[in-house]
Amino acid sequence: MSVFEKYKLKQEYENYTEEDHKVWSILYKKQMEHLPNIANQAYLDGMKHIHFKANEIPRFDVVNREMSKLTGWNIFVVPGLVPNNEFFYLMSNRFFPCSTWLRSMAQLKYIEEPDMFHDVFGHLPMLTEPFFCNYLKEISAITLEHLGNRNIVEIMARLYWYTIEFGMIYEKNALKIYGAGIMSSAGESRYCTGNVPNHVAYDVQRIFETPYVRDRFQDTYFVIDSFEQLTDSLPKIREIINFYIKNNVEVSLSYADSYSA
Repeated sequence: MSVFEKYKLKQEYENYTEEDHKVWSILYKKQMEHLPNIANQAYLDGMKHIHFKANEIPRFDVVNREMSKLTGWNIFVVPGLVPNNEFFYLMSNRFFPCSTWLRSMAQLKYIEEPDMFHDVFGHLPMLTEPFFCNYLKEISAITLEHLGNRNIVEIMARLYWYTIEFGMIYEKNALKIYGAGIMSSAGESRYCTGNVPNHVAYDVQRIFETPYVRDRFQDTYFVIDSFEQLTDSLPKIREIINFYIKNNVEVSLSYADSYSA
């Protein structure tokens, strides 16, 4: 059974409660107090392209129509976290897995599993940027090729983590954010541009050698100069993977064994 046959879900917009709409509005407004100053321009432009609003939970059919016109990407509704093979298969085919449920008012400050606010607010505006989209599609395809190799899956998890989730970019001589994990986090989006964490130039080899953490803010952020730099690094990613496989190079495993959207 294909992933498209397995998950026949859709956004039941009429089922969102008054609390759901309030949660979206609170989280949205809190982030937009400061994101215009620290988010990269492609993300801010993307929010306009897909018609994000403070007082309206996004309608997936509207978002799909606009993203599809710009980059060919669409939302694919999933119940929550999905297995790696399904996760990467979808993205290698330009479908981004999104849940439709929102955290409760009691979970505003902390939530263990990514919800719709993370999936939608954090990720989707960047899916209007062509170079970023191509990079995400290609690293998903690369990971899908090596799902049977735990070592390669681990280093690709690091790459996904330090770019798609927690990536930063130099834009107009200033540090800006583009990673969804930062974009959707009130605390980390304020912390990441400060003097406490390390800001390191994007380096595939170094990322492969750097385990990540999930239960606190990051110690290190990798910073790109442009989104073209991500796509330009794809041959290097494949080169290092081939070297690791040929020479049985192993990295120490971090305790994060799976991806989350």
